[in-house]
Amino acid sequence: MLRRTFDIFASSLGLLALLPLFVVLAVWVKVDSRGPVFYRAPRAGQGGRPFKLWKFRSMVTDAASRGPGITAGGDPRVTRAGAFLRKTKMDELPQLINVLRGEMTFVGPRPEDPRYIAKRPELYAAALKLKPGVTGAGSLEFRDEEAVLAGKDLEAAYFEEVLPRKLAADVAYARRQTLRTDIAMILKTVGRMFR
Repeated sequence: MLRRTFDIFASSLGLLALLPLFVVLAVWVKVDSRGPVFYRAPRAGQGGRPFKLWKFRSMVTDAASRGPGITAGGDPRVTRAGAFLRKTKMDELPQLINVLRGEMTFVGPRPEDPRYIAKRPELYAAALKLKPGVTGAGSLEFRDEEAVLAGKDLEAAYFEEVLPRKLAADVAYARRQTLRTDIAMILKTVGRMFR
């Protein structure tokens, strides 16, 4: 209950405070390439419940038909505005809407595409018991995931190298998670956005 109260308060405050930045980023996305400002990605939430993840669009509108759902560094589908948004993680800011709606929390495992869960359900079993987060231990450990995957067979590298370690970090964090550690992780994430 305390975490949900914090989520509602902090996401509402964040959306209000970031509104001017959202306007600037929305205009940039719209001017930079054709298509909508936001990308609504299908994701699996706690218990596998489906929801739509809010993000600033960082790729061309037909990206799904031009390549895999996993992105590596240098992907030609990423727009100019998108490259900046992805590098700074500002494309993730609209997920405050998902937090406010109760579909996500601030700190937890990253919500995954149901198609990938269907391929390797055993990897996701423990993480799906948790509410997905905007940031988390696995996300911070693999902040440069696109660079790690560059030049490799994307899906094989993702499932064999990256994903098991990310999920293990998230599940281990959940065992000792408190509101205090969550706030520390949020501040750490914000600090890394501007490095």
